[in-house]
Amino acid sequence: MVLREYAESEKIDAIYFQKEWTEEELKVENNLRKKLSHITFHSYYDQFLFHPEDIPINLEQLPEVFTRFRKECEKNTNVRACYTSIKKFNLSNRLKKNFQCPTLEDMGYLEIQAHPNTAFPFKGGSDAAKNRISHYFWKSKKLSYYKNTRNGLLGIDYSSKLSAWLANGSISAREIYWEVQKYETEVQKNQSTYWLIFELIWRDYFKFISLKHKNKIFHLGGILDKSYSWENDLTVFKKWINGQTKEPFVNANMLELKKTGWMSNRGRQNAASYFAKELFMDWRIGAAYFESLLIDYDVHSNYGNWMYIAGVGNDPRNRKFNIRSQADRYDENGNFQQLWNQKSLFE
Repeated sequence: MVLREYAESEKIDAIYFQKEWTEEELKVENNLRKKLSHITFHSYYDQFLFHPEDIPINLEQLPEVFTRFRKECEKNTNVRACYTSIKKFNLSNRLKKNFQCPTLEDMGYLEIQAHPNTAFPFKGGSDAAKNRISHYFWKSKKLSYYKNTRNGLLGIDYSSKLSAWLANGSISAREIYWEVQKYETEVQKNQSTYWLIFELIWRDYFKFISLKHKNKIFHLGGILDKSYSWENDLTVFKKWINGQTKEPFVNANMLELKKTGWMSNRGRQNAASYFAKELFMDWRIGAAYFESLLIDYDVHSNYGNWMYIAGVGNDPRNRKFNIRSQADRYDENGNFQQLWNQKSLFE
């Protein structure tokens, strides 16, 4: 295990990390604790916008409807300030001599190139996250139009694309929040600037739902314990992941995911709705597939959204997407579908 080797090489005596609570994440943590029993572990709820200690709601009484949660938190909860950035970090000489961070080649990936059609040419790390904010907020000022463009499908700037850095901890929700506040003061405050914060609150909500319901978010009946007749046909599943369904809009989105590890918010909702509400497939299979490929995978948002779409989560209306209508509305000229539904892309 790389982290174990690094800790032993550098004689580390403490590890600080974001607290997790879902089963697989806890297994990884507990396994590491056993292997590094001489090290002190410190975990914190730093992945939230609203710290769990600050929200005006007991976890047991957390509303099952997002709007109630949002209004309570917006009215009664302050977002904590960010920690002061580290200006300089001195690495010991031992790091260069005793520890070699494994490369992609070491892990068997000889050549990795971003797909030429990707809407998200992702580069990891906190510097890349800050560069993305610099571009999206301050240079292009696309933040001012976020609410109008966030349901887009083509191009790198229809949405903030900050979710991957949020998911892997390269940037925090609080950092984004305070940067939005600065933008609103220095450039413009409108519905779009608020809507980015609105989406961060949605992200928080699924984390709180996960905290409240624990492993029920992985159960077939979801947090509602609803019983539906689900299918698990392997042939149907393979056609869905390979973009071979009867719906070109779903196909295009699934091919984008398969080829790039990215799918838009609008695409995810339609692909998931089709899987659960049209094919009647076990929604957890779809959620697990998204988990395996998404660059911005977050356990709480992924399974929270899939439950929501499948009708076993926090959607009080249990809606079903009209795929053709959605395609006509969000891909009016068919450009997105034409981009991905090409025979060459199957190769």
